[in-house]
Amino acid sequence: LHGGPVWQPSGGMEGGALQFDGIDDYLSTPFTLDPAAGSFSIFAWVKSSARGQVIISQNDQTGTRWLWTDPSHGRLITWLMHPPFDPLMSESRITDGQWHHVGLVYDFEGLRRYLYVDGAQAAKDTDPAGGVSSKGGLYFGGEKTLGAGTFFSGLIDDVRIYKVALSAEEIAALAQ
Repeated sequence: LHGGPVWQPSGGMEGGALQFDGIDDYLSTPFTLDPAAGSFSIFAWVKSSARGQVIISQNDQTGTRWLWTDPSHGRLITWLMHPPFDPLMSESRITDGQWHHVGLVYDFEGLRRYLYVDGAQAAKDTDPAGGVSSKGGLYFGGEKTLGAGTFFSGLIDDVRIYKVALSAEEIAALAQ
């Protein structure tokens, strides 16, 4: 833990949650998941009113913002494998101060990224996206450069990572 995120023992979606101040709080892990090596899924419960902030990123040179909100409208976006591939943006605004179950699925077989909000698919690639290797650990609540203005402000709870592309039915069950 860096910067002093605060454990909130109650008020989370699955028990307690970590509260991030949006200034310098983040959590780092040595955990490495190379997006170019296979399918994976990552999900978390988030509650925030702040736009343009990073929920999860990978922290090496080619690492990117896996889940974040656009600064204009607070919609869920992924920059996984950007560049050279375009970011994938949903129309789902998640910065309304309510709890949202957000996630990213990368299907290695089909070379597609999928964004999910509250158990439903919110965006998917229409063209193949894949092949950008990354070997860094993960940051929760900050981007790889730890740049000002990108730290997450709000609560993050129940982060789950799977080394498979979960099905729509499995994702819907997670969001219940």
